[in-house]
Amino acid sequence: MTQEIVLHYKTSDGTVHTVDARVGDSIMDTAIKNDIDDVVAECGGSLICATCHVYLDEQSAALFDEPDDFELEMLEGVASERREHSRLSCQLIIKPELAGHTIETPERQ
Repeated sequence: MTQEIVLHYKTSDGTVHTVDARVGDSIMDTAIKNDIDDVVAECGGSLICATCHVYLDEQSAALFDEPDDFELEMLEGVASERREHSRLSCQLIIKPELAGHTIETPERQ
């Protein structure tokens, strides 16, 4: 049986969407499955675009390894402001410790 957690997505208009997220899925896949339109994900998670850009807060960012060189290169081309904890949601796999955290989406992808 797959474990689920509650995860929040705060979209660019300020709306907070609370969703059930499966541990082991990516933050990108979870956004797509739950109609979070601010996550476009044009490449489907292949790490060849930056249209799944999200912002993490410091506590959420600490739960993940640092981005690798490929992700850092893709983050150079994001359409919205790049922040300290900008990440590509296709590279972030949901883990139990992420329960209750909020993922913020940028104004445009």
